[in-house]
Amino acid sequence: MMDISFKAISITNEIDLNKIALQCGIPKKFTWEEPLILRGRILQTILGKEVDESKSVLVFSFGSVVFINHSTDDEIKVFLNYLQTFEPEMDLKNIGRYSDDYSLHINEKAALELTDEYVVVPEYEPFYPELISTVLAKSVALEKTEEQLEGIHDRLETMIDRLEKGKLRIGNKELARTTAKILRHDYNTLAYIMILDKPDITWKSSNANEFYDKMMDFFELNDRHIILKSKTEILYNIIDGFSTISHSIRGLFVEWIVVILIVIEIVITVLQILGWIP
Repeated sequence: MMDISFKAISITNEIDLNKIALQCGIPKKFTWEEPLILRGRILQTILGKEVDESKSVLVFSFGSVVFINHSTDDEIKVFLNYLQTFEPEMDLKNIGRYSDDYSLHINEKAALELTDEYVVVPEYEPFYPELISTVLAKSVALEKTEEQLEGIHDRLETMIDRLEKGKLRIGNKELARTTAKILRHDYNTLAYIMILDKPDITWKSSNANEFYDKMMDFFELNDRHIILKSKTEILYNIIDGFSTISHSIRGLFVEWIVVILIVIEIVITVLQILGWIP
């Protein structure tokens, strides 16, 4: 059997698989846990050309797409343009920003070997393409999320700089926007990418489960997920600190307003007693 190549791309935050399945005439309701696999006649219709049976595309609900045995960029661009008709917010200008290339080699004389660029197995199993694709799809989606988290860190650093310069007031809208970005990051990581969830095949086959676990460990998906969660908790703590300072400043401002009004009322009363004002 020939080697199998994979190209994973994280292109957006969410893809509605059921819309695509309906358009392709696939009578199935897809859940968050399973990818939409397109091959054969359906893939030929989308690409508008004859397609080898070894080629397929896996579309994941958390915004990643994995191309199997697609050797030309034209096929990838045509498919992504098709996908954009369902998800208009997709940015196709930087499709290679969050991507990874990988391959599966079958060598009867070799033991299982995992590297950054390929995996070698002694015998082909039908579950290999889907499991490899799933790990790659999660990895590139995490890469995108990690970069987005860095952007939030930069924004918070700017706010900290302002505090150090004595500019203590932070608007509610600014706090709300930053908090929303942290919540979105957290939700994208847990609800969309579903790092801790395993494909169904891993519950049916011990070999598939063992292979998937090794792929997960090699790509450090669990460790990266833990790091992201830790960083997110730190961000929440920083935002809580900003919120406390902001509320304290507003509370102090209101107290001063009340004091000033009381003083004004006392002055007016005294002036009235003295007869200086009616």
